[in-house]
Amino acid sequence: MTDKPLGWIGIVRLGLVQTALGAIVVLTTSTLNRVMVVEMALPAVIPGLLVGLHYALQVFRPRLGFGSDVGGRRTPWIIGGMALLASGGVIAALATALMATNRMGGVALAAIGFSMIGVGVGASGTTLLVLLAKRTDERRKPAAATIVWVMMIAGFIATASIAGHLLDPFSPSRLVAVAAGVSAAAFLLSVAAVWGIEGRKPATREGAAVPRAREASFVAALSEVWSEPQSRRFAIFVFISMLAFSAQDLILEPFAGLVFAYTPGQSTRLSGVQNAGVLVGMIAVALAGSAIGGARLGSMKFWTVAGCIASAAALGGLVCAGLVGPGWPLRESVFALGVANGVYAVAAIGSMMGMVSAGAKSREGVRMGLWGAAQAIAFGLGGLAGTVVSDLMRWILGSPAIAYIAVFTIEALLFLLSAMLAARIGSIRRNRPDQGAASAKTLLAAAGAAPAERIS
Repeated sequence: MTDKPLGWIGIVRLGLVQTALGAIVVLTTSTLNRVMVVEMALPAVIPGLLVGLHYALQVFRPRLGFGSDVGGRRTPWIIGGMALLASGGVIAALATALMATNRMGGVALAAIGFSMIGVGVGASGTTLLVLLAKRTDERRKPAAATIVWVMMIAGFIATASIAGHLLDPFSPSRLVAVAAGVSAAAFLLSVAAVWGIEGRKPATREGAAVPRAREASFVAALSEVWSEPQSRRFAIFVFISMLAFSAQDLILEPFAGLVFAYTPGQSTRLSGVQNAGVLVGMIAVALAGSAIGGARLGSMKFWTVAGCIASAAALGGLVCAGLVGPGWPLRESVFALGVANGVYAVAAIGSMMGMVSAGAKSREGVRMGLWGAAQAIAFGLGGLAGTVVSDLMRWILGSPAIAYIAVFTIEALLFLLSAMLAARIGSIRRNRPDQGAASAKTLLAAAGAAPAERIS
């Protein structure tokens, strides 16, 4: 395997895997969700539990990363994970169609399909980020992080648009055909994207890295990574910051409807405003953090901390929106939140890529898997917690505005706590022994976090 850094074409090729991953995920967690509730008349809790199962299985990311560490190559795990993901997408669609005639059988089959989706995302997403981190030059990592995120969003948009047209007029058989077509195309795109990019043989220049990975058990490897202070602090940071990041996902549009009397169309456009802000924030960090004109404007650690603080401030704007009501510039506040979240997200991915090789040799997969598991679990809990807290506060206080203000305040405080944690994740001197590790390699670049399916 060559150690030559990836050029821009190589980075875009790996980004195509994210596009393919996003295409399957958005079809199964969004389109199938709607079909189950509307066309199949199932309680909303059924697709909710299935999507929750998909998130819960992200806990196996460290084990999947360990498997790629043992083999010394990431490509087989990327392709294998995408094969499992694509198969799960088809099975989930078949299960949804089956629900029209056999509800219990369809739900049982859907549980199998969504389980495959969860494991497939974990296997392909974790190893893809490790490969990207190890093969990307340090100066290009901020831009690379933006590229893979934007390409994943492109997968969301393209699939939603194309599948939306192909599904009309709707029928269960058409749903299965569209899902099979999307899954097959995504898998083939992934294979073409990674083919030959890693090489045929695992790297041996780092000594006994691969044999050492084989000798250790997974439990020992995970314990070794957890004993590294920076890896442990980073995992805690990921969990807390992702709780803050995801808690408003399911309540922003209801907030706009109940407090500002937005129509469904207006609230949907408000989400578009937020996503536009996210892209602006990402691009800004990519330009500032990469080598542009021979200068870099701040480290990934700086941008991660700044993104957390800015997100807290933007959430403070939503608190004011709840207090003031319709007179407050809600669209501007939501756009500001999007920009701040975009800065946080892409700086987090860049920081993750910078840190993954810092610490014990041959543990990159376990390390990335640990952080990915923390992110996925927090993301799943965050959306649920936001709705539960808002409903509970509304029941206690009898005011929708105060209920949403409570959630936004908690999110802001979590982001401030995250900024403090990120600031503490600094550098370790070269060759300084670490707890439970053979050595600590290189400077640690900052702190951050990245969303699983959104970055996996």
